[in-house]
Amino acid sequence: MFFQWLKRYMPRGLYGRALLILVLPVVTLQLVVSVVFIQRHFEGVSAQMSREVARAVNLALDEAARDGTGEIARGLGIDLRAVGPEAVPAEDLRRWYDFSGIVVTRTLQGAVPGVQRVLLPDDTDVRLFVARDGLWEVTFLRRRASASNPHQLLVNMVFFGGLMTVIAYIYLRNQLRPITRLAAAAEAFGRGRHEPYTPSGAIEVRAAGAAFLDMRARIERQIEQRTMMLSGVSHDMRTPLTRLRLGLSMLDDDDRVALERDVDDLQTLLDAFLDFARGNAAGGDPEETDPIAMVQDIVATAVRGGRDVRLNEAQGTGTAQLRPAAMRRAVDNLIGNAVRYGTRAEVSVQMTEKSLRIRVEDDGPGIPLAQREEALRPFVRLDPARNQDRGSGVGLGLAIAADIARGHGGVLRLGQSDRLGGLCADIVIAR
Repeated sequence: MFFQWLKRYMPRGLYGRALLILVLPVVTLQLVVSVVFIQRHFEGVSAQMSREVARAVNLALDEAARDGTGEIARGLGIDLRAVGPEAVPAEDLRRWYDFSGIVVTRTLQGAVPGVQRVLLPDDTDVRLFVARDGLWEVTFLRRRASASNPHQLLVNMVFFGGLMTVIAYIYLRNQLRPITRLAAAAEAFGRGRHEPYTPSGAIEVRAAGAAFLDMRARIERQIEQRTMMLSGVSHDMRTPLTRLRLGLSMLDDDDRVALERDVDDLQTLLDAFLDFARGNAAGGDPEETDPIAMVQDIVATAVRGGRDVRLNEAQGTGTAQLRPAAMRRAVDNLIGNAVRYGTRAEVSVQMTEKSLRIRVEDDGPGIPLAQREEALRPFVRLDPARNQDRGSGVGLGLAIAADIARGHGGVLRLGQSDRLGGLCADIVIAR
């Protein structure tokens, strides 16, 4: 629970998290090495070397003050030159990235009495302005005051650390690619598409890929067996119903009408059940479809059939991966429910870069919020919400539409229509 706040700042993708796992230890290791080694070793070495050269500078200045020749200074590798007050710079000089220069400046100022300015213009020389029995300019080599090229360690650490991070990331990306391919194949199968997939990568990833292929094969085999079974059931059930119709046609009108109505209800129930149980099996393979043109054709067909339906709006352009036959059945079911329990229906289509939404609204009684989830279940008829005298539905229209929406990787949402006041049914599918 303590780290819950940290989740919002973490990468959400697998590649981003893998990169963070690689980079964070490398950067931490480099920082630790920099602090422990550079600060303690180079700073200590630079301070010791600066104190040694400070002793030589003090000796050279003392001897120069006594004899004025500067012979000892030259023997010590130090250049002394008497200058006037105008030669003294206004402030110390150090390049911003010269971190060892901080130690050199601090040590010389504490070890050489009378230091006015410390100049570190480059990696070659150190210049001091010292007031002792006059004003002196002292120059000596930088390598006598600090370890040479301490930045090379930092450069090597950053370069080789970055290089090894890139190499490790490329290798890790190759290891993660089979996982992303497996996720893409599973997502496509969830949306009703069959994409070719071959297990690859590490042993564990191959095992997961093989398990997915077995699961997909079993599901497809089960769907195929169910479709074949339903085809046989459809044939077997329709034959006795046909015989019943023939037998009823020979009866008197008074006895025949009621029995024929029961047979029609039984035929309607059977057709609805087979339509629901068949699901997307008869929908065909997904293909690039223009949803707006498809919905326009569905509305036109409904109008020709005498239904009070109109296309309210159609926004967006492009195509989507759909099973046209299955999607037509879903939209037609929603329109059928709308005109059955209301007086008119309005259909709208909205396409964006990420989603497709097909909306059907009616002016009927609608469905209460507490019963909307139950309304999507098979064979559920909500008498308080829908007047069943208005139609002979068997409670499968919304269930079939919801099943087809799930088969496309989408969802069927029920709500309240702000425009007409009745039910608002949305089929939302990710593009």
